[in-house]
Amino acid sequence: MTPELPPNSPDNAASTDPALQPVFVLVRPQMGENIGAAARAMLNFGLERLRLVDPRDGWPNPRAVAMASGAAGRVLDHAGVFPDVAGAVGDCDYVFATTARDRELTRPVVTAERAMEQARAMAAEGRRVAVLFGPERTGLENDDVVRANALISIPVNPGFPSLNLGQAVLLTAYEWRRQTVAVPAERMEFGRSEYATRIEVEKLADHYEAELDAAGFFFPETKAAGMKQNLRALWGRMTLTRAEVQTFHGMLRQILRRRG
Repeated sequence: MTPELPPNSPDNAASTDPALQPVFVLVRPQMGENIGAAARAMLNFGLERLRLVDPRDGWPNPRAVAMASGAAGRVLDHAGVFPDVAGAVGDCDYVFATTARDRELTRPVVTAERAMEQARAMAAEGRRVAVLFGPERTGLENDDVVRANALISIPVNPGFPSLNLGQAVLLTAYEWRRQTVAVPAERMEFGRSEYATRIEVEKLADHYEAELDAAGFFFPETKAAGMKQNLRALWGRMTLTRAEVQTFHGMLRQILRRRG
């Protein structure tokens, strides 16, 4: 058995808060490329604690390193290698097992989202959590699954339920990230601008109203007030940046210049 660096090691990035790091356990992985893809997906979402159970092609694996890219030094170099699942999860308080098929076992079955929500709550209490991922060809065996407290089921197409190992790791790691990092569901990307102020929008409306009035747009006189109100309402509904306000001013000035 080759254990990974302890959580309090200065060389382990997880030392900042080891309680917030579930252990991802790849059980009998077959291809080095898939191990590397899993490591890369983990680091994408801030996870670095990886354990391998009896990798088919031995360890270390140069193909895994090549596939992991920048995640090799952060994840693969410190991965623990174990001969069996019992050893890999022996120090863990709660174990999830990922599976794509029904099992004749009495276990809670949760989504990846719910599993990582629970993992976060347990980590906050100082409990160590592990997630098992099965080999590419067969998935986890029942002898592996019986060591889990709960099963993670991903709602895939029942006509084609097979997930690549790296994909399964990525989906679960993504849900962990969602539970631990506050990310707004929607935001505005301004580039080099910012929202225009109310006064700036009002001055833009004044500019257009004055020029349209001079051009005789507000006709007949009996409808002029309503037409002006409609235009003001239009400008008010628009969420404009300062750059856009300047663009509208410039458009109108250029039209008037060419006409003049």
